Amino acid sequence: MKFLIITHVDHFVSNNQYFGYAPYVREMNIWLKYVDEVTIVAPLVKGNETKIDLAYEHSNIKFKKVPGFSFTSFTNNLISLFKLPIIFWEVFWAIKNTNHIHLRCPGNIGLVGCVVQIFFPSKIKTAKYAGNWDPASKQPWTYRLQKYILNNSFLTKNMQVLVYGEWPQYSKNIKSFFTATYSNSEKEIINKAYLEPLHFIFTGSLVKGKNPMYAVELLEKIIMKGNNVIFNIYGEGNERKNLEDYIQANNLQNNIFLHGNQDKESLKASYRKSHFVILPSKSEGWPKTLAEGMFWGCVPIATKVSCVPFMLDQGNRGILLEMDLEKDLKQIQEIIENRKTFLNKSKLAETWSQKFTTDSFEKEIKKLILK
Repeated sequence: MKFLIITHVDHFVSNNQYFGYAPYVREMNIWLKYVDEVTIVAPLVKGNETKIDLAYEHSNIKFKKVPGFSFTSFTNNLISLFKLPIIFWEVFWAIKNTNHIHLRCPGNIGLVGCVVQIFFPSKIKTAKYAGNWDPASKQPWTYRLQKYILNNSFLTKNMQVLVYGEWPQYSKNIKSFFTATYSNSEKEIINKAYLEPLHFIFTGSLVKGKNPMYAVELLEKIIMKGNNVIFNIYGEGNERKNLEDYIQANNLQNNIFLHGNQDKESLKASYRKSHFVILPSKSEGWPKTLAEGMFWGCVPIATKVSCVPFMLDQGNRGILLEMDLEKDLKQIQEIIENRKTFLNKSKLAETWSQKFTTDSFEKEIKKLILK
C-alpha cells in the first residue's frame, strides 16, 4: 500500500533519517507498520535532533518538500499567494499517486489537502483532527473551513475523520477517537503516597495559549496558603522569560522549577512522583499531558475546553478550572486538605487513562488502514 501523509509539521533530515516532533512521529510510526511505502508532504527545515524530536521508522520513505505559509498578516498573505500554487501542485500529484490519503489537521498544509482531496472521491482517506472539534468554540477561519470540508459528506467522500470527544452535528465521516502514549506493558497499580511536599507538574509549550503564567500564579496562591508544594514545569516557548522573571520577583525559586524540554522517560519519572497535573489552556484537542499524568495517578486540573470535561468526567476525576484565581484556589485547597478525596480522584483518573494504551490505539489504527 502507498500511504500519503499531508502535514504542517516541520521536519528535518539527520543521518539520512527524517525527524519531526516526537509525539506526532511516535503516533505516525504506529500507522506506518501497516504500509509498504510512505510519502510525506510537509515543510523541511534545517535542524538538529533535540529531546523532543524523533525519527520515522520505515524503510521506504519519499519526502515532498513544501514551504510553510500563514495568513497572520498582510505581508504573510501576499507571500502565501505565491507559495500556494507550488503547494497545490505537490499535493495534487502526491494524492494522485497514492492509495491512502492521511491528512493532519488543523493546519495550513492540511487545509490544502482538504481542498485537493475533494477531486479524488474514490481514494481511501483518513484525517486526524488534533484540535478542538467543539462547534461552539471560537477558532480561526482556516480551522472552521477545514472542519466544514471534512464533515461534509458531499464534498468529502470515503473519509474517516478522527476527532476528540462527542459532539453534535456529526456526519458519517466523523469518528470519535483518542490517542495514547504508554503501552499495556507499562501499566501498573499506582498507590500515590500523599506526603509533603505535594508535586504539581505542567508539560507543554510555554506560550500564552497554554496559560503557564496562570498556573504559576495559582501555585503562588497555594504556597501562600502555607502548603508545602513543588511545581515542575517542562517545555519551552516565548513565555519562558516572563515566567523566569515572575518566579524571581516573587521569591518562588524554592518551589517552582523550569526544566525546559525533556524526553519521554524523564517526563514519565516526573509524572510518577507528581500528585497533580495542571493545564489551564485556552484550547486543546486531546491534551496528552492530562492523559499521561492521569495514567500515573495524577489528579488533573484543567480548563473546560474541547473534550477535557469528558476526560475529567465533569470534575469527578479531576478539577475543572474556572480561570478565577480565588475560586480555583478554593477547589484545589479542598482536595489538598482531604486525603481521601485526593486518593479517590487519583484512582479514578488512573483507571480511566489506562484504558487508552498504544496497544488499543494500534488495534484501532489497523482497522482503519486494512479495512
